[in-house]
Amino acid sequence: MTATIAALPFSLCRPSSRFSFKKQGGAGIRVLAVFGEEGSLEKKNNNNYGPLFDVEDPKPRVLQSKGKFLDVNQALEVARFDIQYCDWRARRDVLAIMLLHDKVVEVLNPLAREVKSIGTMKKELAELQQELEQAHTQVHISEARIVTALDKLANMETLVNDRLLQERNKHESDSDRTLLTPSTSSASAIDTVETKPSRRKLNVSGPVQPYHPNLKNFWYPVAFSSNLNDDTMVPIDCFEEPWVIFRGKDGRPGCVQNTCAHRACPLHLGTVNEGRIQCPYHGWEYTTDGKCEKMPSTRQLNIKIRSLPCFEHEGMIWIWPGDEPPTATIPSLQPPAGFVIHAELVMELPVEHGLLLDNLLDLAHAPFTHTSTFAKGWSVPSLVKFLTPASGLQGYWDPYPIDMEFRPPCMVLSTIGISKPGKLEGKSARDCSTHLHQLHVCLPSSRQKTRLLYRMSLDFAPMLKHVPFMHIIWKYFAEQVLNEDLRLVIGQQDRMNNGANIWNWPVAYDKLGVRYRQWRDALESGQKKLPFTKSKQ
Repeated sequence: MTATIAALPFSLCRPSSRFSFKKQGGAGIRVLAVFGEEGSLEKKNNNNYGPLFDVEDPKPRVLQSKGKFLDVNQALEVARFDIQYCDWRARRDVLAIMLLHDKVVEVLNPLAREVKSIGTMKKELAELQQELEQAHTQVHISEARIVTALDKLANMETLVNDRLLQERNKHESDSDRTLLTPSTSSASAIDTVETKPSRRKLNVSGPVQPYHPNLKNFWYPVAFSSNLNDDTMVPIDCFEEPWVIFRGKDGRPGCVQNTCAHRACPLHLGTVNEGRIQCPYHGWEYTTDGKCEKMPSTRQLNIKIRSLPCFEHEGMIWIWPGDEPPTATIPSLQPPAGFVIHAELVMELPVEHGLLLDNLLDLAHAPFTHTSTFAKGWSVPSLVKFLTPASGLQGYWDPYPIDMEFRPPCMVLSTIGISKPGKLEGKSARDCSTHLHQLHVCLPSSRQKTRLLYRMSLDFAPMLKHVPFMHIIWKYFAEQVLNEDLRLVIGQQDRMNNGANIWNWPVAYDKLGVRYRQWRDALESGQKKLPFTKSKQ
């Protein structure tokens, strides 16, 4: 519609320079009416309006098809007709409004025809007002038609992209985790009458199996640097093994087995002395590489407990729990430029980390689940989509102003555009002037537990960081949001352990969660080239 109006000839859009004036005794000059261009309305329609609005009415097309399915070319023909009809209808709407505008000018211009009484003019203007309202209503209907046509094209694009992705995966992998499309008489058929939801062959059911060794061969952030002082320890569980992190004499962090070699006492119950962790049972002391350097009351033995590669990077402590040699680089999880970190929280949650990632990668549940927190007042959109490249683990939500990315092996990054509370729809994140950036790290502690690291950053209100007790407020809100999710995810976990498939019927807005599961399945099956990523790391 906007493009049509912009294409109008300049002579139709500009105001006329000819006015009718009438002197009133001593009162100066009063403008009575504005003349249009010379010539009758019919001449205008023929000379100026004709080239723009004289478009043939596209007649409905009845396409021949077998059964209820249309092939690709027929479906594209239907889409082309929709666009042609929307164009024709929009031109007719604009023409109707312009003709009515000319009638209004004619009624208000007593010099263009015989003078009529004020009552007659009021009646004619009232009739014209009603016609204008009807014309504007028709414009809104046309706008709705355009939106529908665009949605059809977007749906067709998704279907085509999914088919291309399916064909590519068949050549790249022996795995059968690809899209299941509706059965048709033609391999390239698209169902334009009754589109069945596409299904991905995902089976996530039964008790969680022991973690595959391939999942361990990554750098994992396990703690924030701000939580690890020279005399403190951070105990963690990672892949069902207990570890403890502390700083050595040089101030660098180390990660050792949280079990004393002597009598299996938890080391984190002890203390840190001069860069060594001391067991609270008999005082044995270990360095950050696991070597026992002090054994009080007995002869010193050459004893060493297990340790993991451990580094500090960009305000976080990272470990490598796998058997393969660690990679030389650690990924960056810093917020974008211009953001200030306001909160860093750590929580231990009673759910498997994959289930928590599934939840974090899904935004469509927000207006139903988070009705007491951040999504309070959100309307329920008619369609929620996650738009992403054909091969990628990042994209943005429509209609919400939220960008999101899954970062292997267990991180979710999101940037949220903040507008009015409860009015997030209708803008992309880049269109918003203020933003909130979130990092969620879901460390697999065990098959029934996740260590969650949460970091929140803002690109506005930097002084909030210095408000006393503000971190308590952030923690309170984070826990409220998380509790709304946990009651559902725990229920999923119980049913999954009893045999239910938690990915029984994926739909369009599950795209990012499905891609995470496909990535993880490929990793655990030993595929050399992982889907949606350039490389394994």
